[in-house]
Parts: sequence; structure tokens; C-alpha cells
Amino acid sequence: MITFPNAKINLGLHVVSKRQDGYHNLETVFYPVKLADALEMVEADETVITFSGIPIGGSYRDNLVYKAWQLLQADYNVPPVRFHLHKVIPFGAGLGGGSADAAFALKMMNTHFSLQMNDARLKSFAAKIGADCSFFIQNKPVFAEGIGDEFSPVDIDLSDCEIVILKPDCFVSTPEAYRHVKPAQPAFDLKKIGELPLKEWKNTVVNGFEQSVFLQYPQIRKLKNILYENGAVYAAMSGSGSAVYGIFQDSPTNIDESIPDGVFIYR
Repeated sequence: MITFPNAKINLGLHVVSKRQDGYHNLETVFYPVKLADALEMVEADETVITFSGIPIGGSYRDNLVYKAWQLLQADYNVPPVRFHLHKVIPFGAGLGGGSADAAFALKMMNTHFSLQMNDARLKSFAAKIGADCSFFIQNKPVFAEGIGDEFSPVDIDLSDCEIVILKPDCFVSTPEAYRHVKPAQPAFDLKKIGELPLKEWKNTVVNGFEQSVFLQYPQIRKLKNILYENGAVYAAMSGSGSAVYGIFQDSPTNIDESIPDGVFIYR
């Protein structure tokens, strides 16, 4: 069995307040995009994960796909499997690639082993893996709040647009990003993003991490500017970085010529 775990982007991101447990309350919109890994699963004598594509360091036992198998093995006694993960979604980019891999592994095992879990049950397992992991169970646009794990539907459709994603050769540590961000009450209610014309997003829909991250990583700011210079109606950093994306109503024709060497580009 093979599946294709896709990435997500954040349409706006507000860091609202710091919680007593050390986490932060967020408001954002998760939106699925077509950029995807490939994940294959077959039954085997023991559970292992092999890799290709973007190099993945460390033991396969540290991978979130393995954690997904462990969770279902503990509750449902699923047999050993061999996974092969072809990695395309960049790491440390704010695109949710690891969470997507784990969520799709849960869905794949649910189908293959006829576990008959509904979406609510699958989400409960996904939530144990990561705050945004359960988003990928239904994989539809949502308004997310709390620590990014409380979802409500949002009416937004960008299927008529082209989304270009750029990632420089740098890694933004999530703990580092949170250390420098300044929580603030949002000026715009992201639940209403679907009612706001796309041409008005530039001055209204903000990612609260950009101000501090751009100071430390000016190359990320540069890529955002390149997207606007090539005709993006809206451009922003996804999550806490380091990827930025641009939303285009007309396909950019010469953007590849503007991108510095070493930058990952998806369009």
C-alpha cells in the first residue's frame, strides 16, 4: 500500500499568549497543499523504515511514522510492517511534513488492517504525536487555536491559484522562534479569512513570527520579497519557518531566474 502525505501552509499565524504550561496559545489557518512525500507499507517480520529522497538522520525508531506504528501496536496489536518513506517535504520549514507522514501512516494502517477507526479515533492517536498531526486526518482547511490542536471548519478555497513554496538552506528551530516572538492580540479574526478578498491579505493577514525570524534570517525575508516582485498577490512565512510561500492568481513565468542557488522551490 502506498500513500502520499502532503504538506500544509499557515494562512496567517497569531501567537496570542503564553500559557502556564510553557506552551503558547495560537490562532492560524492550516491549508493543505500538493507538495507531498511518498509512504509505502508492506507486512514484514519486523517493523523497520527505509528512506530515500531528502536525507534523514538518526535512527528510524525516532521517526514519527515509527511512533504511529507503536501507538497502534500497543492498542490494536497490529503486526510488524516495513515502511519506505521517500522524503520530499523539507525539514524545519513550517510545512508539517513529519506530522503528515505520521497521520497518513495511521490512516494507512487503519485501512490495511481493517481497524475500523473513525476520524475522531484517528485524531486521538494523531494528537499524541504532535499538535498539528491530527489536522492531516481529514486534511481540509481549518482554523486552529489552542496550541494548534483545536480545529473548526473555515471556508477557504485557493484551488484557482498557484502556490509557490521556497525554502532557503537554513533551519529555524521552533523553540528558538518561540523565545523571540512577542505574543499579541490579533487585529484580524482569521476565522473570517474566507470573506476577505485575496488582494487585501497583504496588509491584513500576518504571521507573528516573521518580525523576529526575519531579523535573524534575512535570507527568508529576501525570498518573501522575491515572491512579491514576481507577482504574488500574497506571500508569507509558513509556521515558524523557514519556508515562505506565495499565492499567485497568474502563474509566474520567470520566477526561477530570481531564486538564489541552493533554495528549494515547489510550484
